[in-house]
Amino acid sequence: MKRNPEQGLTLVETLVALVILAIGIMAVARVFPSVSANQLSARMLTAGSNFAREQQEQLGALPWTDAALTDGRHPAGTATDDIGSNNAWHRYYNVTTLTGTLSDLKRVVVTVRWTFNGTDSTMTTTYFRR
Repeated sequence: MKRNPEQGLTLVETLVALVILAIGIMAVARVFPSVSANQLSARMLTAGSNFAREQQEQLGALPWTDAALTDGRHPAGTATDDIGSNNAWHRYYNVTTLTGTLSDLKRVVVTVRWTFNGTDSTMTTTYFRR
């Protein structure tokens, strides 16, 4: 008996197509959680960088002799400024007056730390001239 070429798909062919489709959908579904976590991690880094830059701008507007620009860690010890929503970011900065021919410069390093899938941080360094 001759088979008609326009007869359609068999049940086996349909099941094979559904299995292949299901495997593809499962593969794509596994990607979404990692993309979402990476996106949130990037948002945390961006916010941390913005908080560091904000601190640099505030310090840059101060006079050279301001107490906030004295050498050392600010706030002192292990304290931090807790910032952002839910105080999720912790910021501090170190000031160092350079010596020798560069004694008219202060190096300010602002560090912002946060916790998301482990602890992470960002640092910015700026030099202020007398």
